[in-house]
Amino acid sequence: MFGLYVHIPYCLQRCSYCDFATYVYDQILPPEKYVTLLQKEILQKAPLFPEKEFASVYFGGGTPSLLSASLILSILDSIAKTNVKISSSTEITVEINPATLDSSKIRDLIAGGVNRFSVGAQTFNDTLLKAAGRKHSSQDTLDTLNLLRDKGVNYSFDLLFALPNQSVDDLQKDLDKIAEFQPPHLSAYCLTVPTGHPMSHNRARDDHQVLMFQKISERLSDVGLERYEISNFARPGFESRHNLLYWQDEPYIGLGLSAHSYLKHTSPWGHRFWNPSSIEKYESLYALGGDDALKALEDPARGEVLDEKSSLFDFCHTALRLDAGLSKSSLRGKYAAPLAGEMEKKLSQLKTKGLITENEASWRLSADGVLLSNFVFSELAP
Repeated sequence: MFGLYVHIPYCLQRCSYCDFATYVYDQILPPEKYVTLLQKEILQKAPLFPEKEFASVYFGGGTPSLLSASLILSILDSIAKTNVKISSSTEITVEINPATLDSSKIRDLIAGGVNRFSVGAQTFNDTLLKAAGRKHSSQDTLDTLNLLRDKGVNYSFDLLFALPNQSVDDLQKDLDKIAEFQPPHLSAYCLTVPTGHPMSHNRARDDHQVLMFQKISERLSDVGLERYEISNFARPGFESRHNLLYWQDEPYIGLGLSAHSYLKHTSPWGHRFWNPSSIEKYESLYALGGDDALKALEDPARGEVLDEKSSLFDFCHTALRLDAGLSKSSLRGKYAAPLAGEMEKKLSQLKTKGLITENEASWRLSADGVLLSNFVFSELAP
């Protein structure tokens, strides 16, 4: 499988907790100019596409739904003209914020091939939305969800929890409202900000954050959404195909500002490379259409060639994020016996601490391991 990520950096506002490469929509070059740069980048990177068909094309950001449907579809058209085709089975996702999508835009996007939407709702609590710097209201979210339901399209819901002054009861009200709509997929993110950040004050204690996550898992399971990754829940068959690419060691190309790529066919253990996070540098790189995509594979400032140890950690880290866990046969089949053996020793040590479970086929995070996954991954690092 192979996927594309397309970064759209425009936002209605800069959320204080966000660390992605985004800009308020009227503070950088016009969207039409940015899309032209993306189209030039597509031409440059097309020779690196390793498959014949895309499993996924994902428009993230930022807020891609701020762009007109015609601009988004023009990007899809440019992608479709490469040596890799977009078929009816390709998952094409567009991230949207409430109040940035109306009936005509969603109709045009669906007609152009978009078959999945990701709704950045965060919460139905207007006070918490305002504290988080979000411009949409709970009513905007309801209107958007009703629109998606009326159109009968696949979508995911983003839920943010452990917000300042958010109680377990506040979260329960969000979950009850979500249960009314029963989205096919939900991503639950615990607010993560550094100490001293304005949003770090008056947050729920660690034990309450754990309780919140448990409440989320239980309530979603009640309505048929099961956790298949640390923070992601879905009905059977509605798992995010794009994110599964990341977690199942599949290659992908990132297009646009600050976008990252991972390829396996260009070296024994793969390459990771990325675009500049500065809009000025990105523009200068592609304005003339002259960036040689292969240079990114050779430039240490823009990429890295993975060695076996780095590849091993990435492979185990991403696999363990999934509820299915890390396959023993895949681990032993891909890596040299001494390295695979060292990793299994680390996993055994974490098993004695109750953070990993084991059966004949795989290693998995335990219930406590899910809650302490960052510690688990730090212990596995080379």
